[in-house]
Amino acid sequence: MTVDQNLSAFIWSVADLLRGDYKQSEYGKVILPFTVLRRFDCVMGPTRQAVWDRDAAYPGDTPPALLKAAAGLPIYNTSRQDFRTIGADPANVRRNLTDYVNGFSAEVADIIDRYAFHTQIERLDASGLLYQVVQKFADPKLDLSLERVSNHDMGYLFEELIRKFSELSNETAGEHFTPREVIELMVELLLAPDEDALTGEGKVIDILDPACGTGGMLAAAEEHIRRMNEHARINLAGQELNAESYAICRSDMLMKGYDERNSSIAFGNSFSSDGHDGRTFRYMLANPPFGVEWKKVEQAVKDEHRDLGHAGRFGAGLPRINDGSFLFLQHMMSKMRPTTADVDDELKGSRIAIVFNGSPLFTGGAGSGESEIRRWIIENDHLEAIVALPDQLFYNTGISTYFWIVTNNKAPRNKGKVVLLDARDQWKKIRKSLGEKRKEISEEQRDHICRIYRDAFDIAADPDHPDHAKVKVFRNEDFGYQRITIDRPLRQRFEVSEETLTALAETTAVQNYELRDELLNGLKTLIGTSGGDRTRFREKLFAAYIENSITVPPDKVEKAIMTAFAITDPEGEVQKVKGKVAHDPDLRDFENVPLTEDIDEYFAREVLPHVPDAWITETKDPKTKETIRAKIGYEIPFTRYFYTYTPPRPLEEIDADLKAIESQIQALLGQVTK
Repeated sequence: MTVDQNLSAFIWSVADLLRGDYKQSEYGKVILPFTVLRRFDCVMGPTRQAVWDRDAAYPGDTPPALLKAAAGLPIYNTSRQDFRTIGADPANVRRNLTDYVNGFSAEVADIIDRYAFHTQIERLDASGLLYQVVQKFADPKLDLSLERVSNHDMGYLFEELIRKFSELSNETAGEHFTPREVIELMVELLLAPDEDALTGEGKVIDILDPACGTGGMLAAAEEHIRRMNEHARINLAGQELNAESYAICRSDMLMKGYDERNSSIAFGNSFSSDGHDGRTFRYMLANPPFGVEWKKVEQAVKDEHRDLGHAGRFGAGLPRINDGSFLFLQHMMSKMRPTTADVDDELKGSRIAIVFNGSPLFTGGAGSGESEIRRWIIENDHLEAIVALPDQLFYNTGISTYFWIVTNNKAPRNKGKVVLLDARDQWKKIRKSLGEKRKEISEEQRDHICRIYRDAFDIAADPDHPDHAKVKVFRNEDFGYQRITIDRPLRQRFEVSEETLTALAETTAVQNYELRDELLNGLKTLIGTSGGDRTRFREKLFAAYIENSITVPPDKVEKAIMTAFAITDPEGEVQKVKGKVAHDPDLRDFENVPLTEDIDEYFAREVLPHVPDAWITETKDPKTKETIRAKIGYEIPFTRYFYTYTPPRPLEEIDADLKAIESQIQALLGQVTK
């Protein structure tokens, strides 16, 4: 990235004026919208008079299309003010600036509103700073005209400013800014198979980021494609929930020359208010917030899941409420282009790249929302690859992250397969930590990862390749498993003691029994009585009832008595309910049987040799209510696949280290006591 550092420093110097009246984390609320306005002011300069003339010549409200035509731009301003006139009248700076802002076209007005810029005008005016800030941006040295700064360079400048604000505000850095090298790697992996298909005349490429933030990923994708084909028509689409991030993204699009014809940045929640409903895209990419709950849109999401199923966006399943990661992926997959579309054969279908933490790989057991979503993605052969990244790459979290590459149009060699690539060692330390970010991926390392990705099948098949241990290729079904329930008999003996009588007295059935005291007093005579046979023990109880003139309790109370007096004992009698052997809930266990293996063969080999009295319990499918022997689940235990055993150090070596440390401690203590 090349940024005019003098220009960046000049704009950034406004912070010196704000210091004291604004917190560091608030500088962007002033500097970013003023930079946008100054850019627009410079760009509109050559055609400003033409816009005024067209506006004056038209009776009534001039149609926006005519004003845009006069401006030769996707924006215009009908106010007779500009930064030169606003800065020349200190007594009326607030009124003139407000008039200037109100004169913009609807697109810019929406951006200014999202910045809450009118609030900042009032705050700056009240602090006595408004005129000074306007003067700073009105300085002729700050020439942001198209001749001086191209749209491409302006995007870089804007990104540089955003990065600086991110460094000052760690709590929001990850929401607004994804490290550039991470975006670059993500885009290269996303576009990797299509390098040849993207070149040539007449290419129309649609790109979506449903959690676009300030638009960094969209910008990187556009730049990458432009380098491959400068004549391609690129249409960018995004959606953002945070108002300020949305404003930054819209501003960046307009500054790069994108208007409503080739960009569509929607404001709002992608789950409850789809800003691109009915559209499909060739490429989609996103870095959604990690582990963020979706409770605010819970009803809308659940309604769509229930009413539309797979005809909607969330038919595969719903993840737990505290992590909406899989909702983003399903939302994106609902916008995949069909592979039968009447388009360029080489660009049929869609490709998706999304950043996740480790949770979506394995969270949720068989039958859970997360497992069902993984199952749907993998069984439909949509998962192409997962790439593990180094930790400490992002500004707001140091956790490990993963790229998921998803497509509905795999290359023939990839069909039925999933590539796992371990790039966790591909990093270098940065000179100064930025929040949680302490590492970065160099350009050489990025190229290395891309080469491994491109040649993954060959590398995985060659044990002698230096990167062989970094790549594994699995069949889709390797990630599936059958979860079976293993039960063992309930074995009990029976005993009347102070403890079991106390437990009986605390049961609801006995506490609500009218003859409670009579029963408990009579049973005290049996303290010390025990037996291993349920039938004979009950006979002893009934004998005690008769001997002590105790009314025979009703069935509900008798059940409570037998339960309270029952003691689990591995050597005890096997209990039965309605003629069937009862299971011991404390001994219930579960086994995950590989999807490719027969359940009975696995059970006979792995379970029965250790617990010969065990059996497989049938359960009810929660959806179909049918009796099943196993639940199907899917998980991707990435770290287990790449685990390398490291033997512990020899005891002699550890002992020597401990003795050395003890000697150092003694030496230090000796210095203290002198």
